Amino acid sequence: MICTETSYETFTLEEVRTGIVLMTLNRPERYNAMTNTMFRELEQAALELNDDDDLRVVVLTGAGKAFCAGFDLADADGLPGLGALGMLDQQELAARALLALRSMRVPLIAAVNGAAAGGGLSLSLAADFRVASTQAKFNAAFVKIGLSAGDLGTSWLLTRLIGPAATSEICFTGRMVGAQEAAALRLVNSVSAPEDLLEDALRAAEAIVANSPGGVQLSKRALQANMEVSSYAAALELENRGQALLSRTSDMSEALAALKEKRSPIFTGA
Repeated sequence: MICTETSYETFTLEEVRTGIVLMTLNRPERYNAMTNTMFRELEQAALELNDDDDLRVVVLTGAGKAFCAGFDLADADGLPGLGALGMLDQQELAARALLALRSMRVPLIAAVNGAAAGGGLSLSLAADFRVASTQAKFNAAFVKIGLSAGDLGTSWLLTRLIGPAATSEICFTGRMVGAQEAAALRLVNSVSAPEDLLEDALRAAEAIVANSPGGVQLSKRALQANMEVSSYAAALELENRGQALLSRTSDMSEALAALKEKRSPIFTGA
């Protein structure tokens, strides 16, 4: 049983199926826009969830019509007066939240139910993959408010997902990208009817839960780490260590036994 008893002001946590936690941004009246409170709570929740050995997958979505509208403009008036170091502190507060989410050892699926704008796009990019409603839309409209698309990992992650030319055009124009275009660009893995989105995301989560916990977690570690290494040899070195560790687990022995006995494996994470 995953502990989700901590109460948060800006989102809810619920274990909706065994090993699967649904995190729902819960500021629908502000289109789930980000605040400093949300940044602090996201970081805290990610760190606490990461310590729970029963957790297998987190699904992130938004309440109401939007996924996340980016930084709450009601709080933005004071940003120009912060000074350079004050603004750096502000950026690092936000960045720590997204880094904590992305760094969780279990997969994070973003179920994008509506607009993911600015920092909301960045938040969706922090997930390991995204499923979208037909009502989802994305933009990196930082340039429209005098800021850079080099924000909260967008310039690094979006380029790797859809390529430098498509990223440049989207970021320089600040235009909106609809769900179907997002799928064609491979920004999202699939598009669902609004009423089916959450169920489709949970179905993907259940497919992950059916596999060995250690295998999934070290796969995530390898996939993320090898986006950052500079050589094939370095990637192989990291992969070799992960496979060596996993071959010592009882889950691998169980998987081989189940294959021989023509049954489904029972994974314990040991």
